[in-house]
Amino acid sequence: MKRWARALQVERPDDWRCWLTRLFVLPPQRRRIRLAPTHRTAPQPRPDEVAGGAASWRRDRSANGAGPTTAPGPLGASGAPIRRQRIGVLRRGNGRQDAGTRRMAFGQTGPAVPPMPGLPPLAPVATSAAPTGPLPAWRRVLAAVSPGRLWDRYLEHWRAIDFAPVSRVLERWSDLPLWRRRPVRIGLGLVSVLAFWLAASTPMSPFSQFMFFIAMLLLVLLVRRIPGNLPTLALVSLALLASCRYGWWRVTESLDFDSAWESVLGYGLLLAELYAWLVMVLGFLQTSRPLKRPIVPIELPRDQWPTVDVYIPTYNEPLSVVGPTVLAARDMDWPADRLRIHLLDDGRRPEMRAFADEAGVHYLTRSDNRHAKAGNLNAAMKVTDGEYIAIFDCDHMPVRGFLVNTMGWLLRDERCALVQTPHHFFSPDPFERNLDTFRRVPNEGVLFYGLVQDGNDVWNASFFCGSCAVLRRSALEEIDGIAVETVTEDAHTALKLHRRGWRTAYLNETLAAGLATESLAGHVRQRIRWARGMAQIFRVDCPLLGPGLTPMQRLCYSNAMLHFFYGLPRLVFLTAPLGYLFFEFHIIHAQVGTLLLYLLPHLVLPHIANAHIAGPHRHTFWSELYETVLAWYVAVPTTAALFNPRGGNFDVTAKGGLIEQTHVDWHIARPYFALVVLNAAGVLFGLGRLVVYPTEWGTITLNLAWTVYNLLALGAAIGVARERRQVRRNTRVTSRLRAELMTPDGELLPCETEDYALAGVGLRGVPADLALPSGQTLGLRLFDEGRPQLLPVQVVSHRGDRLALKFGRLNLDQQAALIRCTFTRKDAWVNWQLAPESDRAMHGLIEIARLGWSSYALLIRNALGHVRDGAAGWRSDAGAWLGDRAARMRRALERS
Repeated sequence: MKRWARALQVERPDDWRCWLTRLFVLPPQRRRIRLAPTHRTAPQPRPDEVAGGAASWRRDRSANGAGPTTAPGPLGASGAPIRRQRIGVLRRGNGRQDAGTRRMAFGQTGPAVPPMPGLPPLAPVATSAAPTGPLPAWRRVLAAVSPGRLWDRYLEHWRAIDFAPVSRVLERWSDLPLWRRRPVRIGLGLVSVLAFWLAASTPMSPFSQFMFFIAMLLLVLLVRRIPGNLPTLALVSLALLASCRYGWWRVTESLDFDSAWESVLGYGLLLAELYAWLVMVLGFLQTSRPLKRPIVPIELPRDQWPTVDVYIPTYNEPLSVVGPTVLAARDMDWPADRLRIHLLDDGRRPEMRAFADEAGVHYLTRSDNRHAKAGNLNAAMKVTDGEYIAIFDCDHMPVRGFLVNTMGWLLRDERCALVQTPHHFFSPDPFERNLDTFRRVPNEGVLFYGLVQDGNDVWNASFFCGSCAVLRRSALEEIDGIAVETVTEDAHTALKLHRRGWRTAYLNETLAAGLATESLAGHVRQRIRWARGMAQIFRVDCPLLGPGLTPMQRLCYSNAMLHFFYGLPRLVFLTAPLGYLFFEFHIIHAQVGTLLLYLLPHLVLPHIANAHIAGPHRHTFWSELYETVLAWYVAVPTTAALFNPRGGNFDVTAKGGLIEQTHVDWHIARPYFALVVLNAAGVLFGLGRLVVYPTEWGTITLNLAWTVYNLLALGAAIGVARERRQVRRNTRVTSRLRAELMTPDGELLPCETEDYALAGVGLRGVPADLALPSGQTLGLRLFDEGRPQLLPVQVVSHRGDRLALKFGRLNLDQQAALIRCTFTRKDAWVNWQLAPESDRAMHGLIEIARLGWSSYALLIRNALGHVRDGAAGWRSDAGAWLGDRAARMRRALERS
């Protein structure tokens, strides 16, 4: 196989895709390549060639971080490494080259390259007819004007254009005093609205609509390259224009139904599309201009800083989760006589009281659990008197600079009632763990905390999220404490504050970190509570009604609440094409070509605008996966809350659990399987219709494509329901920190951490020849802002320069020192999402499709395995039964 790989120039023989690419995609080889022995065909290189090749190889390896910088072997007769050449194929590409590798035509030479891992080195290839002179003129002309080469040149020139001067010109133009005059602004607004209306509602022929789409697409691709806020607003306007044209066409020309069932299904789909369009418009209003509020310093002397009460509510969480948060809050950088830590235990557990006494913090409880978390916080407010209140969930550990960084805005603005910071999770949620996307694809909360809250802050509409926030006591007392009317007490509290004229601030700095939900069932329960609570607020204290809010505050709150009503619209989208495939209901009355001419701009241009605005915070098509997983479960509680807003209980989100075995949560996945069966049956019916009614191939194909996409999304949802095994109760955080290992004889060995947790740490850079048997006790020095902290550790394993350690029995001071050195460092969570994958729409679509297909393949393999096991068990049982019957007959014959 290795010889065949070298002969066919397969770059990675262990990857089947490279074989398929070589055999079926790349141009065929017209010459037979002979593998010649090295000592016959390889000429001895000159010393300067050897030095130059080795230096070039070292530079390439060093630039890519690929290990030691020694030139690759084998050695020639003189002991110098032999230079090799890779025989490549001239092929079309995207204009990019791998580091250290150059694409070459047959017979061309290139720089020395390292051998492929696991393969013997390639010897120079002797070809009898290799071209030695320049290419003919016609070959050069064809190579220069080939489509691939022209596309590469276009991309190269396009990416080289600097649009920053254009942005500066636009910013200067937008800052002209002329635009600040009220008559000019009113006139421009009226002209813009009229032009937008004409462009969105003017009927066009199919060809005109196609050219309109192409022109809009080219304009969007140009505008998105220009940095600045003004081009972003232009991009949003173009996306809204495309969507409004589609909406106007849908309402005026596609609602001609022939039966009552078609009317019901058709208007249901239209309402779902209208909901999606409304949420998109409100989302653009929220996120197109984020505030990006900076940290402001505290201007008062340290001895005049105000008193702060820190509330850590808990109900049934274990001490292993609550304890680190209490120790982290106790060690925050704030004057000790003005910082009071309160552990609010609604579980009334003796071990919590004992821990609070040992840690030197206040332990508060109450006689009942009325109003759950909100009641717990309000009860604490009655027995404390700090000027400000910081609230942390019992699993969120604040960094030491949390109060120093957040209190500046509260002290500067006396009408500021709240400073909220992001909720950051250093453990993967069920989506990230089960789909293996942790720290690679932005999770569900990154969009809200990274962009939406920042956009709300522009309009003084950022709201309280229940944790990682500081509130002004006087503002809370004005609204009678934390809101208790709904199960989402945090957002409702912020709404009440805004109605009273208080201001809120959002600081987009990760200043605390906690644990995400471990299981999909827990994740679903948490989202159900959020959805029910937002629907309750929409009913009992609707932001569109009542006094005290600005128009933009009403829209921001309305979007936050309407977002959780996506359950029914998502279910409509997952089942809409089945009406035609099963019963031939035409729920959109239009020709397929006309529908695509209006639908494609509505799908493509807003996606481009969203990717431009929210690219680092949300990848295209992933939001649809989140909604698909949760749609069934949020549809019922949100609908019920509209009719009975007082119903529902506060469900505590469990943290710190384990998943001992990989399994599919069949209880959670039942709705997905039902939808899969319906869509799979729709595909079979559609294929049958394609055979019986070939003249309707366009309509059938469009509905089949829609159904196949739904099947892939549902397959990915089933993949989320496949819970992966989680055996570590303490999540490990990958980070490089300075450390020193103390051997039994007292020697200090410098090294660095590879990852750490509350239970252990992984080191790298340890001498490989160091004899460290498993179970040996050592000392580990970590550094708290330069101050060493010695902790007892035991060896778990030692492989090469990697060393796995677990912490010994730590007293309370040692636990606090460990937390200070790791989880609560001032820069602990800076650049956490250091290198996320860029948002590429087609890449996201392909990844969702791959996840869906792999989920189905895995289910089929498991089903076949169960069938085989069942058949084997049946054969075993049948054999035992037959053996037993034969033994009985034999005994009967013997007796007779």
